[in-house]
Amino acid sequence: MLRSSDSAERQIQKLQRINAALIRRMDVIDEARGSTHALSQAAAVLEREVVARNLDLERALADLGAINAELASARVAADEANRAKSRFLRAASHDLLQPLSAAKLLLSHLEDVTTDPGQADLVHRIAATFESAEDLIRALLQIARLDSQRVEMNVGPVSLGRLFQRLSIDVQAQAEARGLDLRFVPSSAAVLSDPVHLRSIAQNLISNALKYTLSGRVLVGVRRAPGGVWLQVHDTGPGIAVKDQERIFNEFERLSHSDQPGTGLGLTIVRRACQQLGHPLEVLSAPGRGSLFRVLLPLADAAGPSLHDKAADAREAPGPDALFQDRTVLVVENDPAMRQAFSFLLGSWGMTVLATDGIDGVGKLLQGPRPRPEIVLTDYRLDQGETGVQVISQVHAALGRAVPALIVSAECAETIGAASSHLGAGVLEKPVAEAALRQMMRALLTAAP
Repeated sequence: MLRSSDSAERQIQKLQRINAALIRRMDVIDEARGSTHALSQAAAVLEREVVARNLDLERALADLGAINAELASARVAADEANRAKSRFLRAASHDLLQPLSAAKLLLSHLEDVTTDPGQADLVHRIAATFESAEDLIRALLQIARLDSQRVEMNVGPVSLGRLFQRLSIDVQAQAEARGLDLRFVPSSAAVLSDPVHLRSIAQNLISNALKYTLSGRVLVGVRRAPGGVWLQVHDTGPGIAVKDQERIFNEFERLSHSDQPGTGLGLTIVRRACQQLGHPLEVLSAPGRGSLFRVLLPLADAAGPSLHDKAADAREAPGPDALFQDRTVLVVENDPAMRQAFSFLLGSWGMTVLATDGIDGVGKLLQGPRPRPEIVLTDYRLDQGETGVQVISQVHAALGRAVPALIVSAECAETIGAASSHLGAGVLEKPVAEAALRQMMRALLTAAP
């Protein structure tokens, strides 16, 4: 502070210090003002960048929306194409399998009654040709069903012991014809799976092993694993190189020549069924060391017997044909050739056949003085939108009681089984072999009260 008593020299020093302090303060103020300006400029630049990035994001979102719309449209078109394919396959399978089934039934009877060796051999060769055509159609239909996103899997307990018994009966003849030792290791395990598809998986794996094994044996068994069991099929065949172990699951893929007939679709069906059921599938193989195919299955409680089991029991312990003698069977089939084939075959078993083409005909047959049917054999898809389920319900209502019934169809057995489960009806897919028809009808008649 300046004082009047200070000398001039002292006052000058004080003024210099005050001036210096003011200059420093102005410098600080200028610096602060510059920083604020810089921050303001930076904020403006950042704001412009944010606006630009928001515009870019909006454009990207718009492009993504357009792409999603295109994908949704493509998915709708693909789903519609898949449904159209399924409709075509259902229609085509019915039209193809109807005459094929009728021809197989007639050839089966002709093979039984012919006495000329030359004719018998010719009939056998024709029947084998029909079998090959049937196998191909069935394989294609099974793949189409497994590819469908709406395929229904009826997962439940499956006894591997019973499964092995049935498989042994089905494939033992194939093993003997190849001169191979086919063995099933007994198992008490029960697993969670779809019984129909699991049987298809196992049968295709075994048939594939038998087809490509020239000598030695095929072993089918179970090995424990964390949380489940491995269903294993081991063969002493030529083995598969690592580079080919993925390719073998492609459609119509055959790595080596085999003298056994086949469609080249067995392993394709196995993979698709395992994927639908969520069962891991593995291949362990090397050239010259055989192959091991295995499927991991979750454990379950013991499975109880089903209608399929009863049919298997009837096949394992065949009874006399006297079971069919003088029995009355109602045949409902809208295809004339198929209806005639059923009538001819069942009549040759000693049964009394009442045959018609639909529900109106059933009503007329049940009103007359004819014998009451003891079993019903009906197609599923009849004319004018009628179904075999409606036929069976009509018969039950007319007779006032339930009678054994069997539905045959070219459509998916699982779907028909679900629609007819409340009626206790059996289901067979066309083409129907005489042996399978006889086994199922015997099981139904035996199980009837």
